[in-house]
Amino acid sequence: MDGTLPTPPKPRRSRPVRVADEIKQWVVERDLKQGDKLPNETEMIDLFAVSKGTVREAMRILEAQGLIVTRTGPGGGSFVGKVSADRAKSLLANYFYFQDLSIADIYQMRKALEPELAASLAGRLSEEQLDELQTLADRFPEPAHSAEEEKDQHVASLAFHARLSDFSENRLLGFVIAFMARILTDLTVYRRLYQPPNIELWQRGRAHQRQLVDALRAGDAAKARATMASHMAGAEQLMKAQEARLKRQFMGE
Repeated sequence: MDGTLPTPPKPRRSRPVRVADEIKQWVVERDLKQGDKLPNETEMIDLFAVSKGTVREAMRILEAQGLIVTRTGPGGGSFVGKVSADRAKSLLANYFYFQDLSIADIYQMRKALEPELAASLAGRLSEEQLDELQTLADRFPEPAHSAEEEKDQHVASLAFHARLSDFSENRLLGFVIAFMARILTDLTVYRRLYQPPNIELWQRGRAHQRQLVDALRAGDAAKARATMASHMAGAEQLMKAQEARLKRQFMGE
């Protein structure tokens, strides 16, 4: 015995799940595109050497994932679908809903990625894009006077970051940042992290976003990176304090 713990066995996957993966691989190997028609049910049975029930269940799995689309009637059948970014984020959000994410977990990622996104966009955005970001940054010129207004401000602030991610040429980077904005929005709402109104968070967030737009407009990558890094660090500190305050209230301290 060398003291090494045995590797736990991988959970066994059902046959329809395995066949669904084989169908995806088959589609990739043939470089099929969105809208291309898939073989019919009889051909699928022959291709993958499985029963009708297994093929149908595999196709239902793929349809639920948005990877195929089924149409009835003349010219109908199963076609290659395309998973939208919103659907992908929803599926990931469902997974992370049960992972008990903390503010620190999310900001560890945000602090690493968002300054680089900001730097990469400096001098690359159109006037229309910059004006849109400016409008988002200027949406709330005064601090909130109620919890409901504070919630709206939190959500709008995160919408600024999600929109910024839409402009990234690196689609993976943009997707991850937009997803973090989404789950942070969800955490803010269902954990009520917007209570009570936090004037400092509003002041710092609005100032940083406006400074960032100025840096992007000027094409100053270094300033854009530094501004976003400062914004992330300050927001994390204030959000953690907000979370701790709510926990104390919940425990009756």
